[in-house]
Amino acid sequence: MKLPLIPAHWSWKVLSELGSPERPVVKAGPFGSSLKKEYYVESGFRVYGQEQVIAGSLSVGDYYINKEKFESLKSCEVKAGDILVSLVGTFGKILVVPEIFEAGIINPRLVRLSLNPSFVNPYFFCHFFQSPLAQHQIKLKSHGGTMDILNTKNISELLVPLPPLEEQHRIAAILDKADAIRRKRKEAIRLTEELLRSTFLEMFGDPVTNPKGWEFRQLEELLSEPLQNGAYFHKDYYVEDNTGTEMVHMSDAFYGMVKRGNLKRVNATLAEIEKYNLNSNDVIVTRRSLNYEGSAKPCLVSGDEPLIFESSLIRVSVNQKIIDHIFFFSYMSLPEARKAFVFPNVTKSTISGINQAGLHRIPIFLPPLSIQMNYRKIYEKVKLLVLRHEKTLEQSDNLFNSLLQRAFSGEL
Repeated sequence: MKLPLIPAHWSWKVLSELGSPERPVVKAGPFGSSLKKEYYVESGFRVYGQEQVIAGSLSVGDYYINKEKFESLKSCEVKAGDILVSLVGTFGKILVVPEIFEAGIINPRLVRLSLNPSFVNPYFFCHFFQSPLAQHQIKLKSHGGTMDILNTKNISELLVPLPPLEEQHRIAAILDKADAIRRKRKEAIRLTEELLRSTFLEMFGDPVTNPKGWEFRQLEELLSEPLQNGAYFHKDYYVEDNTGTEMVHMSDAFYGMVKRGNLKRVNATLAEIEKYNLNSNDVIVTRRSLNYEGSAKPCLVSGDEPLIFESSLIRVSVNQKIIDHIFFFSYMSLPEARKAFVFPNVTKSTISGINQAGLHRIPIFLPPLSIQMNYRKIYEKVKLLVLRHEKTLEQSDNLFNSLLQRAFSGEL
């Protein structure tokens, strides 16, 4: 890899050189066999994983181990100033451990970076990690099929352009301010999404307690067409230009709505397009996930151009005369419903998942269609507000990315 030019007073350093003798610079989480589900307790020492890193907060999640287990895994302990990096799936997500946090360890899905504060500002490094320069290195070193995977060796070899510490502080402060704007936009989106959950519960009640006494029926009884798994295409069928057909992959289906325009494309026949084409009333559900909570995630689709889906997804076409697809999507997204009715039908293994039989068994309560449609009107209005927030966020992202490029070429 050819290194870009940096100012004369900067230096290139390998990440493995930036630690101190007390702790390893790069530390992987414990082997899975050392941290099984049966070791978890209601309170004690936190187990930090991808959930916290992706959310950008150590306060989410509720996995704990007792003191004895913590002591046996103390080499994976988290300390203030450590940097946590997600390894699998949404790799490259990163978070600095703040001064105040709950004592705990990392799980097997994370790597802990412990940098010497005399050499490196951890927030400077985090911003570098998000930069095109670092991400290019990460992509060159990643491997895997549908999942991108990093390992400690690849991370240890990352080349870091390092200015003097005072300059790191200055650059980090500028980027922190720009990033704070982005975070506010994201928080506005999160709060708007939370409004939909509150509205659903207010209109229909908690499906677990069912205070309004709605009838429950299994999903199998509510379909207009049989459930359908997606298509498998060999890598030779994928194309880099716009000549092929857009195809939804599992990684595209975790965010509620498939975003069109940047999906991978394949050379599909007319028969394949007809068989696997999605329409705006369909809901796709993820068949499997490395994260148990990510299994059976529902997702909506939009757009008039052909859109097909791959084999890690299941198409659900509900009978719109009985159940509105937006109501069904919202029900399947509701944490209360997922915990009580969806997860019992998810298999628990190295890769958790759900099959068609499991989906068929999910019980769903059925308010009158007229009330479902009233909810849909509210949903669509709120989603328009979310779209406006997302456009503003896109502008903030563009500004931040521009500053990133300038920052690590010495132009900031």
